[in-house]
Amino acid sequence: MEAKEWSVSIYITEDETTTRARAVLVADGGSRVTGKGAARRNPADRPVPEIGDELAVSRALADLASRLHGVASSDIAHLAGPA
Repeated sequence: MEAKEWSVSIYITEDETTTRARAVLVADGGSRVTGKGAARRNPADRPVPEIGDELAVSRALADLASRLHGVASSDIAHLAGPA
């Protein structure tokens, strides 16, 4: 059985009001799919500053999953040909 390895890199940026995340999946052959997510920064989160990171990253990963599903669906439709 052939083993495959895909990697996901997470990039997080912050400004005064928003934490943003990008999740970039790189598959074999170099194809890429990117998901994005954001979280509004709340001053009450100061004791646990990673809350914004966690929310933004989880949203980026959910977006990535949805986009990857869309790519797979498109590939299936293309292989099936005209209806």
